[in-house]
Amino acid sequence: MAASSSFTGPKPLSKDELDAKISAFDSVPLFMKSLPDDDIQDVALAALQSLAHEGTPDAFLNPILIFAPTAEVAQNSKEQGNDYFKGKRYREALGFYTQGVDAKPTDKALHEALLCNRAACNLELKNYGSVLRDCSKALTLNAHSSKAFYRSAVALLALDRVEEALDCCDRCLEFDPENKGIQQLRVRAADAKEVKDKREQERAERLQKEQEAERLMDFAFRERNLIKLPQVDGSANPYAPHFDKEDPTGSTLIFPVFFLYPQHATSDVIPSFVEDTSFGAHLETMFPPSAPAPEWDTRGEYVDGRLVVYAMTRRKRLLKVGRKMTLRDVCRAAKAKEGEPKDGLEVKDGCLTFAVLPKGEIETKWVEEYKRTRDA
Repeated sequence: MAASSSFTGPKPLSKDELDAKISAFDSVPLFMKSLPDDDIQDVALAALQSLAHEGTPDAFLNPILIFAPTAEVAQNSKEQGNDYFKGKRYREALGFYTQGVDAKPTDKALHEALLCNRAACNLELKNYGSVLRDCSKALTLNAHSSKAFYRSAVALLALDRVEEALDCCDRCLEFDPENKGIQQLRVRAADAKEVKDKREQERAERLQKEQEAERLMDFAFRERNLIKLPQVDGSANPYAPHFDKEDPTGSTLIFPVFFLYPQHATSDVIPSFVEDTSFGAHLETMFPPSAPAPEWDTRGEYVDGRLVVYAMTRRKRLLKVGRKMTLRDVCRAAKAKEGEPKDGLEVKDGCLTFAVLPKGEIETKWVEEYKRTRDA
């Protein structure tokens, strides 16, 4: 009688055994449910982690590139960068060229090309500092890199560093004299330098004229015993002392002058008070007897012939100004006597200031108050 045999098939796994086998897949990068956050050494795992965090640029669509040799990665990055550059997608091209540079190819020509191509992208994006850095690195690899010199010169021109742009062109033309691009760029740089030199010359001449005018004004102030006060608040006065252009000698000054009316706490400005004009001439124009009184003069006290003018010096001296006196006369009168400390009229914010009051009781009270305040 033949022996009987039975085939029962694979033995079912227990639940614990099944869980253990499923868990084992978590160590295989392609089957991991999640990628670790800390630093890892496994190349494939690192590549997958990069894809998870940085997206999937076209260079990684072919997974073979993850494990490709450095030269192959650099060459492929260059070619893909070229394709994007031709399509004027400069930012994408920049990314591929950077990927190629970061691969650190040992082929100097390839490394140089990647740097020069990245510089071309940055030129289009107006990142001129990056252009200069890449071109400098390219020139360390190849001192006769015409592209590096050309792109450096273009960036330098854009930065208005025209002398350096000319130097780049001249250095390139020493070993590549027939380079039409460099020749044309040098013409542009030379024209830009001419414009810049002219602009600098005009600026220098303008500065020289301003300095000379300031020197002459300072001398005129000293000659007239005028003391210029510094502007503390930085305010700008639309009027300023200047020489009379109609005076052939060029020695007559014109000042902006404030007339203060102390009892009414108000004032007028005379924008152009020629120093040889009398005070009476201005009072006659401003307060003619036949004209209506200013709104603030409710009592009609400010009328030519009934007014008196006072000047206050640096040392708080009070000078009574006669109708026939000119501004130049008052400047002379403000000079300190021999042996006394320096004195004169103050020029504040470019203006001279005088007090104008009705003669009589109002004048007397104001003078007494001024002296009392000065001597306190």
